[in-house]
Amino acid sequence: MLKGDKIYLRALEPSDADQILAWENNPEKWRLSNTIAPYSKHLIDAYVNSAQDVYQIRQVRLMICDNESALACGAVDLFEYEPMHQRAGVGILVNKELRGKGYAQEALRLVDDYAVNHLGIRNLYCSIQGDNEASIALFEKAGYKSVGRRSNWFNIGGDWIDELLYQKLLIK
Repeated sequence: MLKGDKIYLRALEPSDADQILAWENNPEKWRLSNTIAPYSKHLIDAYVNSAQDVYQIRQVRLMICDNESALACGAVDLFEYEPMHQRAGVGILVNKELRGKGYAQEALRLVDDYAVNHLGIRNLYCSIQGDNEASIALFEKAGYKSVGRRSNWFNIGGDWIDELLYQKLLIK
């Protein structure tokens, strides 16, 4: 468990499958994850049961939990983990009703420490849709630097949205 002032990050538990299923099958979130079809409960259960071997699946998802209530309020993912090149992508989700409390910022700080000290990662990156002002502000505040833009990268209901690329060098 990785503990901060407001939140802690913990490994997935089988009991998290229903929450993850709800997040993954929420059509409002599909545009952010490029999902076009719902996931089955069976698939999510299998994912939860195998999600802790970062070397095998090249991903680790950690649940963001409130220190006081212990309730899961979101998740942070390290994905496309490349141990040889010491890099991984990062993605984060916080329940809509709990945003603005500093949970995401603290989760990113805890993930930085975990990435460096446990996985040997020196470089984290993320991709943000150009109209997602909240995510842009979050990652910039967390020290991520803009490193590129892919124009007209996402077709969202007939509107073309740019993809913004961000990177954070953890070890210089």
